[in-house]
Amino acid sequence: MPDKILVFYGSYRADRMGIRLADFIVKGLQARGAEPELIDAKAVNLPMLDRMYKEYPKGGAPEALETLAGKIRAADAFVFVTGEYNWGVQPGLKNLTDHFLEEWFWRPAAIASYSAGRFSGVRAGTAWHSILSEMGMVVVSSTLAVGPISQTLDAQGEPTGDAGGSLKRAFPRWADDLAWWTQAARAQRAVQAPPY
Repeated sequence: MPDKILVFYGSYRADRMGIRLADFIVKGLQARGAEPELIDAKAVNLPMLDRMYKEYPKGGAPEALETLAGKIRAADAFVFVTGEYNWGVQPGLKNLTDHFLEEWFWRPAAIASYSAGRFSGVRAGTAWHSILSEMGMVVVSSTLAVGPISQTLDAQGEPTGDAGGSLKRAFPRWADDLAWWTQAARAQRAVQAPPY
């Protein structure tokens, strides 16, 4: 049974570079036999959080929210591709995740960060680790950190140069870590329902 993995990307900028990393991850997970789906926060375009999905009457949530809730509940695992804004997380991605809570529970998540500079978004990645844990996900210990993004991946999401070579070498361990936790969580849910 292939792993159903949602890959979340959150930049709303016109000249966004992180989509290259999201595309690279989707292609890499597909090549390993998983079924990834890119969820682009800009394309989903949820409003600024006023009411969480669970706060709507059953069947009364806006269509985009209802659709995304169903995809999250059906997923085996999640990947969060995050840029770093002023040492923090991207507001678009944070806004999207905050619309949900219980839908995330009891599944693993992996983080891939990027930036235009040499710090590779690691401060945002570190912040996401605690956010995702608080939201009920098990965050795998392996991370991908990519920077400078423009020198690592071309416009088609293909690795370039020495930095791209480093990313290609790091990806298998990161993907193996996510796959192990994904399969472990699926096996556990098959024998025992989550406690809450």
